[in-house]
Amino acid sequence: MTKADIVNLVFEKVGLSKSESQEMIEIIFNTVKQALITGESVKIPGFGTFNVRKKGARIGRNPKTREEVEITPRRVVTFKASDQLSEIVE
Repeated sequence: MTKADIVNLVFEKVGLSKSESQEMIEIIFNTVKQALITGESVKIPGFGTFNVRKKGARIGRNPKTREEVEITPRRVVTFKASDQLSEIVE
């Protein structure tokens, strides 16, 4: 499913115009992005939680050359599905 598919579903189910649906989806996604950029977690009840986690530097290995390479510290986004979503998916 793509963002365009989500916009079309909102258009069909809510009755907003396609441009209004597109704008609403963009606002929602941008709000989630900004929260994650600032390090906040985003919890959507019945769906799950997005968190930002810091990963420290470590030594990795290039699988092709087997050469050791330093992996720099970074921040990554993690997602934990809610129990309700996990049950539905199973």
